[in-house]
Amino acid sequence: MFAVTLSAMLVVLTGSNVFARAWIDGISGTSFAFTAGAGEVSTPDGNSIHFWGYHAPGSNPAGVPQYPGPTLILQEDVPVTITLTSALPFGQCTSIVFPGHIVTATGGRPGVLARESCGTSAAETVEYTFTPTEPGTYTYYSGTQMELQVEMGLVGTIIVRPGVPEQAYNHADTYFDHEYLFMLTSMAPAIHQLANMGKFDQIDMSTRWPVYWFINGRGAPDDLAEPFVGYLPHQPYNCTPRMTPGQRILVRIIGGDQDQHPLHLHGNHFYEIARDGRMLASNPPTSGPDLKRGHVTALSVPGQTVDAIFEWTGENLGWDIYGTPADNRPAHNCIDVAPADGYADADSDYPMEWCGDHNKPLPVALPENQDLAFGGWWSGSPFMGDLGDLPPGEGGLNPFGGFFFMWHSHAEKELTNFDIFPGGMMSMMVVEPPGTPIDSGTAIP
Repeated sequence: MFAVTLSAMLVVLTGSNVFARAWIDGISGTSFAFTAGAGEVSTPDGNSIHFWGYHAPGSNPAGVPQYPGPTLILQEDVPVTITLTSALPFGQCTSIVFPGHIVTATGGRPGVLARESCGTSAAETVEYTFTPTEPGTYTYYSGTQMELQVEMGLVGTIIVRPGVPEQAYNHADTYFDHEYLFMLTSMAPAIHQLANMGKFDQIDMSTRWPVYWFINGRGAPDDLAEPFVGYLPHQPYNCTPRMTPGQRILVRIIGGDQDQHPLHLHGNHFYEIARDGRMLASNPPTSGPDLKRGHVTALSVPGQTVDAIFEWTGENLGWDIYGTPADNRPAHNCIDVAPADGYADADSDYPMEWCGDHNKPLPVALPENQDLAFGGWWSGSPFMGDLGDLPPGEGGLNPFGGFFFMWHSHAEKELTNFDIFPGGMMSMMVVEPPGTPIDSGTAIP
C-alpha cells in the first residue's frame, strides 16, 4: 500500500499547473440528490470497516457511497436544495441537519430533529432547502440516531464562498492562495460490525472505543495519495497541503465525530480567523478578523468548524534557506526596498526570502551520507530548491526540493492505525520553492 502511495504522490507533484490555485475537492451547484447507503472503508493496515455514507451524482467517480459525504461548494445568497433518499441496510431511517442555516424540509416522515427518509420510494424522499447567507466552513450530518449514524459515517462538509472566491469571508484580510480541508473523524470497528449484522439492540455507544482516525476519510499514509484513486473507491478525498514561501494557506478544520482532536501544525504559528462560519471580528464585516488568535494547535471540538490562515517564509530561522556561496550555492540577491518589513522585493531571486537571514550559513555540519538515515521526503540537501545526491532507491517524493512538516493530531494514540504507528490522523505539509506547480483541485463554481 505504501509503495502505491509513493507513486501516487509523484503524480500529484508533477502533473499540475504552475499558475493553478489549490481548491478543496467537492461538487458545486444549487441542487443535489443524496442517497444514503453502505460500503466498506479501507484502512492502511489492510483492514476493511463497514460504514454508511452519502452519494450524490458527480461527487465520486466510483458511483458509490463515500466517507465523508460529498463536500458541497456553495455560493453566498444562492438558494440550494438537497434531496435525501435512504438506502440504508435493514430499512434504517435517516435525515440531515445543517447547522448554521435556516432550513425548510418537505416530504418523508417527521423526525426528532429533521424530516426523515425511511426508504427508496418517491414518498420517502426528503427535500431540504436553504439559502446560505454567510460565507464560511460548515458541517452537515445525520439528525437521526446521531450518536450511531455519525459514527457510521453520515457526515460531510459545506463550504460557502463569498463574492470574491479567493477570500474565506467578505474581507480582504481573509485572502488565501490555497485552501485545504481537515475533516477529522474516527471509527470504533466493534460498533460497525454489529450494525453490519443488524444487531442494533447490542450496540452500546457508551462503550465506544475508536482505534482508527481519519483526515477527510483516510488514515495516513493513504491521505497523501492523490484524490479519487481507484483503490479507495469509498474514500475520494486526500489531504496534502502544499505552498511556496510567502503564500497563505486557508486551513478549514471540522470536528466530525464525538471526540476532541488537537490538530497540531508544525512549521509556524497559524491565525484562527473564524469559528462555525463566523469571522472573529469585533464589528463584522468591516473590521476583518481583528480578533484572530495565534496558535500552533487547534482543538477540534465535535461539530465545530475552525478557519485558520497559515504562512511560512523561513523568518528568523537563523540561516539562509536558499544557501550561500560558501555552501556551493549560486549567489543570489536579497534587495529589500522596505527594510522595515524584512522581506525581499521583486528584484530578489527569491521574493519572499527573509532578508535578515540572507547569506547566513546552515548552523550545523551535515554528516556524511553513510551516517544519515534517508527518508522519502529528503531531497539530499538542506537548501530549498536544491536536489542533492541520494543512495539508489531513496527519495522520490520531493522532486522540487521542498521542506516537509508533519501536521497531525497531538493525541498520541490518534497517530496509529489500530495501534500501528505511524498512521491515523496525520499528513505532511510541504513548503516548496517559488514557482513550484501546485495542484489546482476543484475549480471555483
